[in-house]
Amino acid sequence: MGRPSEAPAREDMVWIPGGEFLMGSDHHYPEEAPAHRVVVGGFWMDRTTVTNGEFRHFVEVSGYVTLAERPANAADYPGASVDSLAPASALFVKPPRGIDRSNHYNWWAYVRGTNWRHPRGPASSLKGLETHPVVHIAYEDAQAYADWAGKALPTEAEWEFAARGGLPRAEFVWGDELIPGGSHMANTWQGEFPYRNNCDDGYEWTAPVGSFPANGYGLYDMAGNVWQWTVDWYQQHGQIESPCCTMANPRGGEREASYDPATPDIKIPRKVTKGGSFLCAPNYCRRYRPAARMAQAIDTSTCHLGFRCIKHSM
Repeated sequence: MGRPSEAPAREDMVWIPGGEFLMGSDHHYPEEAPAHRVVVGGFWMDRTTVTNGEFRHFVEVSGYVTLAERPANAADYPGASVDSLAPASALFVKPPRGIDRSNHYNWWAYVRGTNWRHPRGPASSLKGLETHPVVHIAYEDAQAYADWAGKALPTEAEWEFAARGGLPRAEFVWGDELIPGGSHMANTWQGEFPYRNNCDDGYEWTAPVGSFPANGYGLYDMAGNVWQWTVDWYQQHGQIESPCCTMANPRGGEREASYDPATPDIKIPRKVTKGGSFLCAPNYCRRYRPAARMAQAIDTSTCHLGFRCIKHSM
C-alpha cells in the first residue's frame, strides 16, 4: 500500500502504508500475549511526539488548560481530601538505594504545581526544553490537541504497526540488538533502576525529539523518551507484572470502562500507552519494544507521558 497519489508529502508527518502484521509477543510480559494477526489501513503519522513548543502554541491559540493545572472535581472522588484534589501531576523522584523495588510508589509522587509548564517540579520551567516532548499530558489533553489540529490519536494497532517500521518480527524498533555496535538507539535508563542512571545515552530526563535514529518509516522516538497515548481502552491479555511505568491516581473514584488488573480496587478507566520512556531499564522495565503496552489511568498525567497524532487523509 503506497502513499496515496492525491495526498501531498508533509514534512511533519510520514505516510504509513498499512498492512497485516503480528501484533504483540508471546516471549515477554504476559500482557503482550497472545501474538495475533492484525490488519491496519494506511494513515499519516507525526514524525515526532508533540513538543513543548507545539503544545505551547496550541494553548496560546485555544486557551486550553490541562488536567494537571485544574483542581479535581470533588464529586468525581467521594471521600477524597481537599489536599488530594489540588492541581498536581505524577513526578519521578529518585529514591535512596535500598528501598522496596516491588512498590513503584517508592519513586513516584503527586507534586502540586507540576504540569507541562513545570515538567520537573513546580520550580522548573520550559527554558531550553522547547524541542523536548510535552509531558504531564492526560488523555483528554492529548485528545483536545488532536481535535484542535484536525488530527486523531492512533489505535494501539496503528501505533504498533508504525513503530515496527517494516521490521515485523524484530525485537526492537531498529532490529534485534538493544545497543547495536555500542550505539544507543533510544532514550532509556542505563544503570541500576531506580537509584542510578549512568546516562550513557546522554540524557537523564527527556531528550529533544529526533535525537536518536528514525525507524524504517522515518518516525522518531517510537521507543523510549516518553510513553504515548492511544485511543484504545486497555483490555487484559494476561496478568501484568511489575507495573513500573503506570500511576494510579490516589484520589480513587468509580467509573465505567476498562480497568487495570494490577489495581483491581481502583476503578479508574485506562487507555493503552505504548513505547516506553526514559525511565525504562533492562533490569526492571523492558517496555521500550513495539509489542510492549501499559494501562494508564485517563485521569492521571506523569513526567514521562506524551503523545503523537495521526491523520487518515489529508
